[in-house]
Amino acid sequence: MRAPLGTIIPTLNAQEALPDCIEMLFEGLFDGLIREMVVSDGGSTDDSVAIAEALGARVITGPAGRGGQLRRGVAAAQSEWLLVLHADTRLAPGWAAKVARHMQEAPDHAGYFWLRFDAAGLAPAWVARWANFRARWLGLPYGDQALLIHRDLLASLGGYPDLPLMEDVALARALRGRLRPLGAVAVTSAERYQREGWLRRGARNLSLLARYFLGADPETLARAYRKST
Repeated sequence: MRAPLGTIIPTLNAQEALPDCIEMLFEGLFDGLIREMVVSDGGSTDDSVAIAEALGARVITGPAGRGGQLRRGVAAAQSEWLLVLHADTRLAPGWAAKVARHMQEAPDHAGYFWLRFDAAGLAPAWVARWANFRARWLGLPYGDQALLIHRDLLASLGGYPDLPLMEDVALARALRGRLRPLGAVAVTSAERYQREGWLRRGARNLSLLARYFLGADPETLARAYRKST
């Protein structure tokens, strides 16, 4: 029986974080869970592509934009189940068993990870707690919490929205009522929060989310997001 899971990672100049991201997936390879690793690159000018290939991933390339990159990654993957995660996120040990259990017990639901930052202190703990509350009670996990989804369920929703920003929010809203926590942890980079300040970055993210819900154009939001990073 073929391994059921394909991983999809969108990248754009991610050479610093990508090795840790992919290496933490080896747990799933050793457990016979992962069939393929697909990296969907958006035109990196660093060594992201070379690193991905050296670590055994298949690389596809195209224009930058996370929604479009994810759509291309899904189209290139051949697996029944898909695990989508950001390049600056690494899955904590023990994730493979919990993913396998979800695939057996809840094939009609998507699954997400609990968020933790790779930084200590009160601010990262509170931001992560808010993110996990938002995911659990508001049904809005973000992309840095990763997403496990059956190919057929994703296709029934029209696939990943081809949006430059908020593609994760748009998909989570479409999945309302069909999202479950996996019980595993995704550790994501705190670099942007540390650079901008935890309060400022958190407020900016909430502002972008509110503007999206009020109907703002995702391309306009993406420009504002890129300007702030």
